[in-house]
Amino acid sequence: MEMGPDNQLGQNKAMPKVDIIKDATKLKSTDLIYMKRLEEQNFQRAINVQKYRKANSRTAIGLTLGVIGIYVYTIYSVKQEKFLDDFEVPEKTIEKT
Repeated sequence: MEMGPDNQLGQNKAMPKVDIIKDATKLKSTDLIYMKRLEEQNFQRAINVQKYRKANSRTAIGLTLGVIGIYVYTIYSVKQEKFLDDFEVPEKTIEKT
């Protein structure tokens, strides 16, 4: 299938793109009503998708900041631990039997 400027996004002869101004004589009033309904439904769907995207982005940012905070806190608290600094290695004892 050829993808040129006249045939973008898989447009073909079986499903041609409708131009309301040029094809006004071919369209019925019910066709226009259905087109308006579908446009409105698509607009509402797009609004809902944008809401979900914003919510998902906020959640991702929150989780990322939480993970970074836990990581930084863990590194900070491990650096403060001094119990191994004055640890003396026990002498090795060899038992003869």
